[in-house]
Amino acid sequence: MSIVSSDVGGTPGFELPLRLFLGFRVLIDDLHAELARQGHPDVRPMHGFVFQAIGPTGTTAAELGRTLGVSKQAAAKTVDGLERLGYVRRAADPSDARRKTVQLTERGVDCLVRSARIFDELRERWARTLGEERLDAMEEDLRKVTPREVFRLDVPGWFGGQ
Repeated sequence: MSIVSSDVGGTPGFELPLRLFLGFRVLIDDLHAELARQGHPDVRPMHGFVFQAIGPTGTTAAELGRTLGVSKQAAAKTVDGLERLGYVRRAADPSDARRKTVQLTERGVDCLVRSARIFDELRERWARTLGEERLDAMEEDLRKVTPREVFRLDVPGWFGGQ
């Protein structure tokens, strides 16, 4: 029995966000288990947001923090860890020698490429379980109730409350 009840009957409203988050968590956990098997055991869920925010041309720690919704210090700390792991490197900014940019290394790009392939495989697994039509319908329904912008990279800051 739940401590919180619903006056509308049926499934309580709070279950929807929990089920959506649980689906996200299952996909991310499965992704990271496979990434570990493929040579990337140290990558964490936040790192995917960081890699996307760095992008193909690189960024500064301050810009990275703004994009992720975290402080410059938090972004720099994350970059330090990823640099030690070989996923990013710092380089002089070609437009301003006083600034450093953060860029993905070959290892970082490899991790992103593998992640994309693994997500495709995970989607195929869900399609086998649910049926392709039901999965397509679920995705279409989610598009109707969520913003068009798929890549909200500020999720780390949103979860962290910063």
